[in-house]
Amino acid sequence: MALDKHAAGLIAGLEQQGFTSFSQMTVEQVRATIATFTDLQALPPEVARVDETDYPSGDVRLPLRIYTPDDSGPNPGAPRPVVLYFHGGGFVAGDLSVVDEPARAVARATGAVVVTAGYRLAPEHRFPAATDDAWAALQWTTEHIAEYGGDPDNVVVMGDSAGGNLAAGVALRARDEGAPALRGQVLIYPAVDQAADVPSRREFAEGYIITTADMDWFFEQYLSSADDAEKPYALPARADRFDGLPPTLVLTTENEVLRDEGELYGQHLREAGVDVQIRRFDGLVHGAFWMSGAVPRCSEMRNEVAEFVTRITTRMPSR
Repeated sequence: MALDKHAAGLIAGLEQQGFTSFSQMTVEQVRATIATFTDLQALPPEVARVDETDYPSGDVRLPLRIYTPDDSGPNPGAPRPVVLYFHGGGFVAGDLSVVDEPARAVARATGAVVVTAGYRLAPEHRFPAATDDAWAALQWTTEHIAEYGGDPDNVVVMGDSAGGNLAAGVALRARDEGAPALRGQVLIYPAVDQAADVPSRREFAEGYIITTADMDWFFEQYLSSADDAEKPYALPARADRFDGLPPTLVLTTENEVLRDEGELYGQHLREAGVDVQIRRFDGLVHGAFWMSGAVPRCSEMRNEVAEFVTRITTRMPSR
């Protein structure tokens, strides 16, 4: 399929503004650039309440934001499903602000309490800092979300790009440790296999928001050693087994380097007996999930998330 006209216009606009590969920037420049992605978003939709708090991870405290939609659903007053959302940014950039608008949209579309969790960034804090933080955020959520009207037994983890990596790693760790029992995971163009030798890494190596060199650079900032690249909580595709994971939604975009590794990860889970949906959005590019103001077809991705989350959080879990 041809490149979506809005995505093509965005790429052309970035080129006119002198946008270069993230791998050619300093860490500070990458962070400043990622922060501007809020300019590509629609106005944040209203929700009933937004709470700001923090959670402990080791000897630090990190930010959390909790979005509660209105109480007009089919069971007013009943505990709500919960979506724990980890932002992208190549492990180096991003914060709760850049996912404020998409988190609100997910809360409104699903009726779930959405929790966005900050985590320590590389290269100041390399693996396993972010994965430990994501795990600590899940522990906080299951222990405290009832105070905000959420159901701690009905939690979905979700993330985009690097956040998809963290969500997948958390799901693996929850399985390995026997708790908490997650209801599902949503992985949006997840970065799960740095060494994947797949066509999309070559076909879309340059010119589509994120380059192959960018992904290599991000992982250079994040991982400390070659040994880290073999650890499943760093790269979930390195897991020695994929059974026992919760229902999974994998969303990819056609024109990007991470497309094939995300889809391949979904196939690994499917072959292990996991309930998996894999959906590729033809014509779109990396980052589209954040681009509600610039790329209208972003709504298709969000609708897919809403349908999946609604389905898996309203059915009875298997025993």
